[in-house]
Amino acid sequence: MMTVTGLHSRVTLLLCFISTAACNTFAFTEEPSERAGKADGYCSRIIRAQSNRKEGNNEFRLRVEGDPESYQPGSTYRVTVIASSPSYFRGFTLIALKEGAEGDKDEDYAGNFQIIDEEETQFMTNCPPAVTESTPRRRTSIQVFWTAPPSGSGCVMLKVSIVQKRIIYFQDEGSLTKRMCEKEFAYGDVTDKPLLDCCACGTAKYRVTFYGNWSEKIHPKDYPRRANHWSAIIGASHSKNYVLWEYGGFASEGVKQVAELGSPVKMEEEIRQKGDEVLTVIKMKAQWPAWQPLNVRAAPSAEFSVDRTRHLMSFLTMLGPSPDWNVGLSAEDLCTKECGWAQKVVQDLIPWDAGTDSGVTYESPNKPTAPQDKIRPLTSLDHPQSPFYDPEGGAITPVARVVVERIARKGEQCNIVPDNVDDIVADIAQEEKEEDDTPETCIYSNWSPWSACSSATCEKGKRMRQRMLKAQLDLSVPCPHTQDFEPCMGPGCSDEDASTCMMSEWITWSPCSASCGMGARSRERYVKQFPEDGSVCTLPTEETENCVVNEECSPSSCLVTEWGEWDVCSATCGLGMKRRERMVKMPPADGSICGAEVLEVEKCMMPECHTIPCMLTPWSDWSDCSVTCGKGLRTRQRMLKSPVELGECTEELEQVEKCMLPECPIDCVMSEWTEWSECNKSCGKGHTIRTRMVKLEPQFGGDPCPETIQRKKCKIRKCNRGQASSDEKKRRKEQREKRRSKQGRADVASEHPGCKMRPWSSWTECTKLCGGGIQERLMMVKQRFKTAQLSSCKERKEIRACNVHPC
Repeated sequence: MMTVTGLHSRVTLLLCFISTAACNTFAFTEEPSERAGKADGYCSRIIRAQSNRKEGNNEFRLRVEGDPESYQPGSTYRVTVIASSPSYFRGFTLIALKEGAEGDKDEDYAGNFQIIDEEETQFMTNCPPAVTESTPRRRTSIQVFWTAPPSGSGCVMLKVSIVQKRIIYFQDEGSLTKRMCEKEFAYGDVTDKPLLDCCACGTAKYRVTFYGNWSEKIHPKDYPRRANHWSAIIGASHSKNYVLWEYGGFASEGVKQVAELGSPVKMEEEIRQKGDEVLTVIKMKAQWPAWQPLNVRAAPSAEFSVDRTRHLMSFLTMLGPSPDWNVGLSAEDLCTKECGWAQKVVQDLIPWDAGTDSGVTYESPNKPTAPQDKIRPLTSLDHPQSPFYDPEGGAITPVARVVVERIARKGEQCNIVPDNVDDIVADIAQEEKEEDDTPETCIYSNWSPWSACSSATCEKGKRMRQRMLKAQLDLSVPCPHTQDFEPCMGPGCSDEDASTCMMSEWITWSPCSASCGMGARSRERYVKQFPEDGSVCTLPTEETENCVVNEECSPSSCLVTEWGEWDVCSATCGLGMKRRERMVKMPPADGSICGAEVLEVEKCMMPECHTIPCMLTPWSDWSDCSVTCGKGLRTRQRMLKSPVELGECTEELEQVEKCMLPECPIDCVMSEWTEWSECNKSCGKGHTIRTRMVKLEPQFGGDPCPETIQRKKCKIRKCNRGQASSDEKKRRKEQREKRRSKQGRADVASEHPGCKMRPWSSWTECTKLCGGGIQERLMMVKQRFKTAQLSSCKERKEIRACNVHPC
């Protein structure tokens, strides 16, 4: 039977999930000697604590962004604890344990948490691996980052406890527990990262191909239509001692220049300074625009080599325009556990933030991050203005895919998996010869074919090829030579048959050109290695053969000839169109129209037109609004960095947008003054008044309204003392007669010539309580006689002053 004291202790243990203060109190009262001891012992007491708790609750949920079923070792994930409306929670504790662990040792905890908002979350004082709230208060969600543990850690249990008032929710299964296991790789994929030591033998050669998928169709929010592009791709195959970039690290100056400017020059300089730590520099040209169909523009690719010490591959490219967003691979290990080389790696890429600029949209103005942040993946909850924002916190749709495929191996291989046909290659040329050292700021024509060897015998000679420098976009970066020489010998003099072409395998046959009857199909292959002696490769790269589809065609079918040759491309450079035709050999037997296509049109791509890419400065800050109040305009500019003599740049250099400031003040508007009234005295000193009305009240801080009534003194004649009282009586009598006269006119309003009038309305309320106001009354037409003239029968209006006493 549990005592009251024991029950209180266990409840207090569970309340440790609410706040650090409760935990400190419990630790002091129960086992004060352990406060200075290991934190992991305290953590295990929290985990083992038991109490009556509420099960089967769906008000609260622990979620890992993207809802992955497995984790990638070393990757970072956003972890969110959510309360569904109208629920809330006051306290929580979040832990990550290896599956089956008790939590009494440091190695029982998996991965590391990172605090996002210090006002919301903090590490638990007595249990550092756990995250808890900073201050107990009502909340509906919290977020932290969690970096997955290294390879070999097995499955991980993410658990959260929730405290709502004094009810504790802590579920071993369900919405408050997330089980994630290490991602498993099929044979041929890369090994778990990182393989510190590679056991493979020989070398391997790979081709990396980049498929950009960032387009307005797939990522429509705020997509930059004018200047979308991928910057030049820069990377390397390297050893474990060199890191180009990594999540949780800081961007180097080279990474910063790629991320913000799209310039690979500094990054390439950093790579080459690493000497023997790098085997191959990987370079691909920039892509303008970011996306085009593959039948219009081939996906960029490059080849590189790896060996036992330099078996990692990294690259990056800027997503432009953007503040500092990129995609790429970091330390992708191509060495397998079986001491071989990975056959193929396919990776979908989401953008990451270099931590050097704080912009949140594609075209945010420059806003350097100070101090510099760590590199991290973008998420769908970063900022409501982000083009990738999703209030539900879903995974970001990949913006690119990279395919790394092994194309050859050289030297003795020590893995147990047999080679395929493509792996049996006699030799791989030195990678240094294949590297393209051309800076991105130098624009050349393609290399011409190699010339014939200067020696016709087996004596050593030379052969040459040339290219033309079209433009030098940055005069501070020198452009290398336009001629290239290499040694050669006469035909048939090399140690091996230098005139042999190395061809790729045939691709699959195309569909038959006919839907019924006789047609044609074709297949292609390409030259993988040209003859070393400079001779022309004569092996065919295309094959065509007849094909038959449904020999017993219906009476409505027709037979057509084979397709003719393609016409010349309609464009001399850039994108154009070409067409080809075929004839109807036999029309349908039933006399119907032949439904087979007799004309085909497709796009064709000629060499790039001689257009010069614009090199522009970043946009300036927006100017002040052109007005001080109300609606106006503001502008921003950027400058052309390319020399003018290289050609005209069509990019806009100035942008204008509307701006809105507080409304302009509107002053008070008054009517004209009325005539002065009669003097209010028949003798002696008196006064007369005049009034005016407010036509428009002041708005938005405009000038206030001036006075609406004025008075001035008047003096008609001196009053005789003896006659003063009689004169006053006479004046009062006259006033009474006037009032009776007016009342009589109101009562007999029907006597108004030409029409019958209604009685006078009541006087309106005075427009002011003091200082002189105005009252109005109206007489409306009740009936208009046929003989009446319009001018003699109309509504009447009277105005009088009121509340003339000073305020």
